[in-house]
Amino acid sequence: MRMTFRWYGRDNDTISLKMIRQIPGVKGIVWALHDIPAGEAWPEERIADEVSYIKENGFDAEVVESVNVHESIKLGISERDSYIENYKETIIRLSKHGVKVICYNFMPVFDWLRTDLHKELPDGSTALYFDKNKIAHITPQQLVDEFGQRNDGLTLPGWEPERLTRLKELFDQYTDVSEDDLWENLKYFLKAIVPVAEAHGIKMAIHPDDPPFSIFGLPRIITSQENLRKLINLIDSPSNAITLCSGSLGSVETNDIISMINEFQERIPFAHVRNVKRFEDGSFVESSHWIEDGSVDIVGIMQAYHENNFIGYVRPDHGRHIWNEVCRPGYGLYDRALGIMYLLGIWDSENNKRNTQLF
Repeated sequence: MRMTFRWYGRDNDTISLKMIRQIPGVKGIVWALHDIPAGEAWPEERIADEVSYIKENGFDAEVVESVNVHESIKLGISERDSYIENYKETIIRLSKHGVKVICYNFMPVFDWLRTDLHKELPDGSTALYFDKNKIAHITPQQLVDEFGQRNDGLTLPGWEPERLTRLKELFDQYTDVSEDDLWENLKYFLKAIVPVAEAHGIKMAIHPDDPPFSIFGLPRIITSQENLRKLINLIDSPSNAITLCSGSLGSVETNDIISMINEFQERIPFAHVRNVKRFEDGSFVESSHWIEDGSVDIVGIMQAYHENNFIGYVRPDHGRHIWNEVCRPGYGLYDRALGIMYLLGIWDSENNKRNTQLF
């Protein structure tokens, strides 16, 4: 297992690489060029500069999250081929600079979605919250207006201004797009890019939909074990892979994360391990990583990865906002650092058990 930390760059993060260096066990930085619009090929000189900076600070830069998929590809409209060619070129350029995994998603319009970026918890911390009742009584535009396009001067990836200014147009375009259509469009995309990724030693690791069910009538397909199995069967290649996110999938009680690890372990190069607290009405809030704070069996998940000899990349994913930290929602330093130490503690315990059994 190789522990990593998501970082948004020198100009768009409250956290420096020097701060991250002080978290024991972190080997790699999960990064991206967040200012490059979806659909454009990433300039190689920009890639080289960012990778060099990360390495100079003592980390590897082998995981990129995310290379966003242009909406035309998801919609399956005519101009998708030009955007796919740009995507292929980005894969090739990233491979030249040591990238091994590219995380991406195939969620229409929005990437992740919450109704509250700073829900106060009983201990006084705040966290990302999804209120299922509220989402049923609010329009997409009202939600966007409530959040704004920025938070404390920081961008919210997945909620880029170029998408939000076209919100009505995008929703209109998805009116007649079914889940079956979205599957076909994903298959078309994968048939084009996976051979390129495989030839250049990169694993394309799709992130589950967050949350993993339809919102505002939009189709969502990466939502369950059954659908992950369908994804893997679309293209038979080790480069057609999964970013298994325990928080996204764990927001639905019927999703068995441990079973997914056991079934797909050969296709999981990248794992997001975090906890959520589910409520009876279908709402959920992002809790600390500690198993007792949430509804997801974090200990069992780490044990499953250990039992399957997982050698991929892990990150603690989201965290609460604690100790008055001002940060991008879900992406502060303190709670993610606590999460890392908790996950490494479980891993060390499993290592100790295994070593004891050997003698």
